[in-house]
Amino acid sequence: MPEKEFIWTIKLDWFNVLRKIGLNSINEIPEYKRIKAIKNITKIHGTENLLSLEPNNLEQIVADELTELMKKELTLKKKKEDKIQDQVNNNLIPLKDGGIIRINLNDLKDLKDLNLDGNPEDIIKQFYKKFVDNKDDDDDKEDKDKINEDNTGYYI
Repeated sequence: MPEKEFIWTIKLDWFNVLRKIGLNSINEIPEYKRIKAIKNITKIHGTENLLSLEPNNLEQIVADELTELMKKELTLKKKKEDKIQDQVNNNLIPLKDGGIIRINLNDLKDLKDLNLDGNPEDIIKQFYKKFVDNKDDDDDKEDKDKINEDNTGYYI
């Protein structure tokens, strides 16, 4: 990148850009998309115009451009977060009103081997790992079972 064309990027606070997009780390944005966004913005607005803008306006312009370039990644991230939130709500919301949570006692056998020392936070983390994370594995197993069906015979 020529230095004179993209000098306006010095004014950017990437943490604010990430917050506006809804990401946690700069590593979630591929490098080539960052460069492409900067080139597109420079081409559209011009270097001198961008240098005259306030940092907040620049951050909003960059966030909008990155959002446009990363539509697919952001929608996948949103769907994943929604799925996790639904799983947590389905598993933990009944606790608020004294509801019943379905727990298989065979799942608790693994927890007795852990040294939790009665720390409630560690216990909650282990329950979360056990009941929320394992459901994804079960879904994957069911999908694989469907693929491995018996295709060797003919059924009439």
